Amino acid sequence: MKTNKYILYAILAAVLYALSTPFSKLILDDLSPTFIASLLYLGAGIGMGIIAFLRMKFTDHDYERFTKSELPAIIGMILLDILAPIILLFGLNMTNPENVALLNNFEVVATAMFAFFIFKEAIPRRLRIAIILVTVASIILSVEDISAFKFNFGSLLVLLAALSWGLENNLTRRLSLNDPLMVVVIKGIFSGLGSLVIAFSLNEVTLNIQLMLLTLLLGFIAYGLSIFLYVTAQSKLGAAKTSAFYAFAPFVGAILSLIIFKEVPGFNFLIAIIIMAIGSYFASTEKKEKA
Repeated sequence: MKTNKYILYAILAAVLYALSTPFSKLILDDLSPTFIASLLYLGAGIGMGIIAFLRMKFTDHDYERFTKSELPAIIGMILLDILAPIILLFGLNMTNPENVALLNNFEVVATAMFAFFIFKEAIPRRLRIAIILVTVASIILSVEDISAFKFNFGSLLVLLAALSWGLENNLTRRLSLNDPLMVVVIKGIFSGLGSLVIAFSLNEVTLNIQLMLLTLLLGFIAYGLSIFLYVTAQSKLGAAKTSAFYAFAPFVGAILSLIIFKEVPGFNFLIAIIIMAIGSYFASTEKKEKA
């Protein structure tokens, strides 16, 4: 029963994160990808920082403190959280949001592969099947013209972002026994500030107060609360399995994108969503079995 609670956290984290793709696409009409990335993470860091302050004032909490040995994981996590959302938003600016939402599923593949090859985390048989299916679907979504086998550059950027987040998920896993709330605060504040410095250096900061506040709010919900639930789930389920349940996010994001932008999905999208649905089923129903 306790494990089911953490599975629910992972799925809820996915649903909240799914909100970021279609709404970020709308904001891209007025703000630059780098500036949006900074606001999303700052919204997560500031919002969860307020919650952390209130918790400290009114409740008791007992978590492991961060140590010097965890500093490389913290620095790597921050750097990847600066890189990944910027790349993702540039990709989102070049391709359809429903494609981007589905391509985010490649994060499951990247997380599992890094967990297996670098961090020696076991990958069960059903999750291996899921990885193959999601990879095939990602390739289909990335091909712009099947007859000429021409790749969509925007889709490739999204895959690169997913790869970055896959490594970042495993670094975050090293910290998941610490306070999940403080992990999110560190992620949000430092990654957001890093992206903001880049946005200022590129002269891409637009002072549209209303849009800035809306983006900060989106960051708090889609990144802050989502990451908090994700890290909490990781502490019990592990990086590979948590990312498997997180695979629900792309489908929610794709459906929202189709509704908001009133687009008719192409043949590639329809084939890919079927393959990814099967892959997500295998990923989210894997049991504890020998790798």
